[in-house]
Order: sequence, then structure tokens, then C-alpha cells
Amino acid sequence: MTQSLCTYSGGPIFDGHGLRDGYAAQFRDGCLVALVPEAETGARGEEVDLGGDILSPGYVDLQVNGGGGVMLNDAPSLEDIQRITAAHRSLGATTILPTLITDTAEKTAATLAAGVAAAQAGVRGFGGLHLEGPHLSVARKGAHDAALIRPMEVSDLERVCAAAPQLPKLKMTIAPESVTVAQVRQLVAAGVLVSLGHTDAPFETCVAYVEAGARCATHLFNAMSQLGNRAPGLVGAVLERGDLSAGIIADGIHVHPATLRAAWVAKRRGAGQIFLVSDAMAVAGTTDSEFELEGRKITRRAGRLCLADGTLAGADLDLTTALAVLTGQCGVALTEALAAATRIPAGLIGRSIDLGRPGYPLADMIRIRSDLSAATPLIA
Repeated sequence: MTQSLCTYSGGPIFDGHGLRDGYAAQFRDGCLVALVPEAETGARGEEVDLGGDILSPGYVDLQVNGGGGVMLNDAPSLEDIQRITAAHRSLGATTILPTLITDTAEKTAATLAAGVAAAQAGVRGFGGLHLEGPHLSVARKGAHDAALIRPMEVSDLERVCAAAPQLPKLKMTIAPESVTVAQVRQLVAAGVLVSLGHTDAPFETCVAYVEAGARCATHLFNAMSQLGNRAPGLVGAVLERGDLSAGIIADGIHVHPATLRAAWVAKRRGAGQIFLVSDAMAVAGTTDSEFELEGRKITRRAGRLCLADGTLAGADLDLTTALAVLTGQCGVALTEALAAATRIPAGLIGRSIDLGRPGYPLADMIRIRSDLSAATPLIA
């Protein structure tokens, strides 16, 4: 359905900001040409009845560790990036940042090289890379291998700054315990999206890193200093600073729905907003019950991914399920939830989602079932 004129109607259309009922979206040669009331469509070409389903821009997921049976950490390559992006596309995420979990300098270099190759090859759905570590805090390591966590050295900084201009976007999660304010300024100057996470840093330190250019926090509430009455921590910095956005894993497991709802209400000021991430692992898009991360077995059971000691290791989550949790358990409006899965994360990596203007590609559109049980791309 990429050629000629095609009209989608019969269900609400999310334009990036709100839901439009009684509208039709018309695409010609694979690009949006009009979003108009159904009565004003004129020629309709090939017609698709949504049957009450939601037509929306595809999800933008900035934290995807694996999918389709592989982890990016396994053996970073162009082929693995293609496999991971394809797996998440089948779940509705049309743009992702494949994410490398804390690893060696050699593995990081290989990942950056694979990412540059993916960018040059124009891999569909590849929005760049996310390096989650290795410059984190051992005290807040979560499922990361403590033996591989280390301070950022000059060679690390140079490697990342050299790769950033060659990628659509490079995001990096760092902890103040392992990266200096001066290094953050250099990363930001090179175009890196710096995110704070896996840290025990106090509120004042986190604010200093925001002032240096950090713009995100990684999986809010998880693996970070918490909000206390006298020590607000990174959680407090996220809620206080209007210029700091935060990804969150809305599976109802990583963050209690009541906590998630409170954060959502508290974060309604300033440019910084909460956005959804899947933190998905190798099992995404498969029926696999287990996999390995650097030789450690991770088991999939009852919606959880856990190491042998019970530590959560990523999430068994897709963003449609996150929408259902937000709207069904947290009372978040569907329009807000959809923005958190599309427009907000897209903006952080320099992309615009606005169906109010013609030109949006049909290949980046998805159909979400009205009961929020699944999402599929319009073009496989």
C-alpha cells in the first residue's frame, strides 16, 4: 500500500498531540498528504477501514537491549541490529535505539562500528545507539556486571565523541561516580544525548550534571538514588527540574502504578517529560523462555526477566502493553500515553512527529488495537 492513493478511516487517529475522531488519513506514494474530516476527503483511492482501531505514528523506543532472540551485547554487528530492529518493528516500534549494556571497551568499539554501518546501510527503524554503561556506579549496578563498570578514560571519551557525528543519534547513560562534569560537557558538545542513571549521586550533584548538559534520566526510580525527605536524589532532580526528561518502564513491575501515577502528575511542567521505554531483551518478539547475558542465565516468567538471584534483568515488555498499564492502572489519558511512546522520545533524538503537516511516511505508521492488546506496522 505504498503506491497511489490510500485512505485510512473508521477509527481515531493520533496526530502526535491528540486523538482525532471522525477523520481520515490519506497517503499518496507512501507519504501523508492529508488528515481531514471524513466528509472532506474527496477522492479516496484504496480504502482501509480501521474498525475502531487507532492509527498512530510508530513507537520510538530509546532503550532496547535486544530482540528476535539476540542481545546487542552478544556480538554487535550490522546483522544483529537488523534483527533487533525487525523484531521491534513487528511490535509497533518503528524507531529504536539498540542498547549496549555495560561491557568491555572492545565490545563498545564494535557496537559503535556496527551502528555506523547500520546508519550507512539505512537500516529501517535504526534511530541510533544507546550505551548504557560501562561508566556507572557499582552500588547501583542492577543487572550490569560489576567487574566491567569503570570510570571514563580519555580513550573512552574520544571514541564516543568520534562516533557520535556518524550516527543518527548517540545516547549514553552515565553516573557522576564515573564521569566528570567536564567530560559531560565534551559529550554534549559532540552531540551525545547524556542520560543519568545507575547512580547514587545526591540531588545537588545531579543538578550540576544537568547544568552541564545532561537531558535525561534512565528508567526513572530503578537503579538510582531515591526521593527522601532530606535527600531528593536523582528521582527528586527529575521531578524538580523542568529541563530533565526521564524514561520509565511501565510494566507495573519495575515501578508500582501508584508511584508511576504520582511521578506523571509531578512532571507536568517544563520541557522535560516522562517517556516510555521497553528495556526489552533478547526474548522480545519471540516465545523464548530464557537467554544469556554475558554467560549469566536470565529466565522469562510471568512477565518478568530475572537473574538466578531474582534481580530484574531488563523487562518483558512492549510499548503497547506499557500504554495499557498507564491508561488502565495509572489513570493516564490515552493521548498522554501515546505522546510518551512517540512524540516525546522522538523529540529527544531530534525527530519530529506531527501529522498536522503533510509528508509523514506511511512506513512509520502503526495500527493499535482498540483494546490496546497489540500494535502492528502498516507496512511489515
